[in-house]
Amino acid sequence: MGMLLLSGVAGCRKSDYSLENVDVITDLGGGTGTVTWTRDKSYLISGFVFVNDGQTLTIEPGTVVRAKTGQGSLSSALIVARGGHIIAEGNVSDPIIFTVEGDDLEGSVPLEARGLWGGLIILGNAPLNTDSGEDMIEGIPLNEPRGIYGGIDEDDNSGILRYVSIRHGGTNIGEGNEINGLTLGGVGRQTVIDYVEVIANEDDGVEFFGGTVNCKNIVVSYCGDDAFDIDQGYRGKCQFLLGINHSYSDKGIEWSGGLQPLQLLPDAFPTFYNVTLIGYPENNTLPLIDYFSFGAGHIRNSLLQYPGKGIAISNTGTSGDAYSMFENGSLTLDNNEFYEPRDSLLDIYCYNAVNELFLTENTILADSLEQWSNFFSNPLGLSGPNLQLLPQSTVFKDLADYNNDWYEKVPYKGAFGSENWIEGWTLLWAEGMERILK
Repeated sequence: MGMLLLSGVAGCRKSDYSLENVDVITDLGGGTGTVTWTRDKSYLISGFVFVNDGQTLTIEPGTVVRAKTGQGSLSSALIVARGGHIIAEGNVSDPIIFTVEGDDLEGSVPLEARGLWGGLIILGNAPLNTDSGEDMIEGIPLNEPRGIYGGIDEDDNSGILRYVSIRHGGTNIGEGNEINGLTLGGVGRQTVIDYVEVIANEDDGVEFFGGTVNCKNIVVSYCGDDAFDIDQGYRGKCQFLLGINHSYSDKGIEWSGGLQPLQLLPDAFPTFYNVTLIGYPENNTLPLIDYFSFGAGHIRNSLLQYPGKGIAISNTGTSGDAYSMFENGSLTLDNNEFYEPRDSLLDIYCYNAVNELFLTENTILADSLEQWSNFFSNPLGLSGPNLQLLPQSTVFKDLADYNNDWYEKVPYKGAFGSENWIEGWTLLWAEGMERILK
């Protein structure tokens, strides 16, 4: 959790931008209703606004939804409650944008300004790894009954997010109660999450709290905490994920499993293919991926650049912890490429609660890492401060097999082949690419 950051806002350039025909959206308990928000209007969310059970919010391509700035009780966020639906289906030329009040989309809000409003929260009826199978989502008041999520329906459908950009969010409503850019709580696999950007969020970019939803083409950058956070037994499939950290970021992925090990359940673990994670070059104190609390799952055919202290696997000495998941094959990193750990392979290590159990002291880990991955191949071909997301070659050796027809069977590692799929619809592509590593 980070402090609310209004970085550079006071120094914004003056703008002639003004809102006309504004619909101010508030919620006194009735939610949004079943309604369509259209691109010819301006929408301003004020406070916590819910799409209630049984309601459907449709948002047209090219629509911009802004939210009042504020923190604590003055925070603003859009929450799709359990049983509600959102149909936000943009396209490359007309993405749907969620941002803060006053953003003229032309630089009036600094690229890296974070914590200016809440975020987008979607809650569903899919299973969680919690005592009761339900929970109260973080980031909204604890006395709000519409904040409960979780259930038994793996095929639950909360709607569609496609070509959606979520900017400058992550306000904190109280200690330990923060809002992610996109929060997915118990979201089921019939929900469509595809081509979504989270940029400059003060907390995590995307956090999965259980659920079974599958995601493709997700880009997270400049966040104050983790790019991706996995918790409460999330067990969906993901492909083509890009996570880029900055000096103020935490980890690329924080990965935990919930209250108990899930190795006896079918398809109990998330499986990620074609991930590109880029740590900050000068941040040597944090791992790029941190497994703990029964964290398990699989990352395959991915590029992990500037991993700092590499891959941390919590070893508490108890049955079912992350290291036990690694030992029994429930936690793997297969056929990936690492570039520039801090010093050497010694920085890809297992973390013990008492001391650091390094690669050279752990034969199982050492052997597995040698089999899992290649090192120091500079797959992205960095040149100066600019970042080339497309690999130098679109053909890689030693690809892991794709184990399900849901995945696209591509001949490369990382999130990109010969096409830059963030081009044209993301703020990262429009303004941020040359500044990522500066």
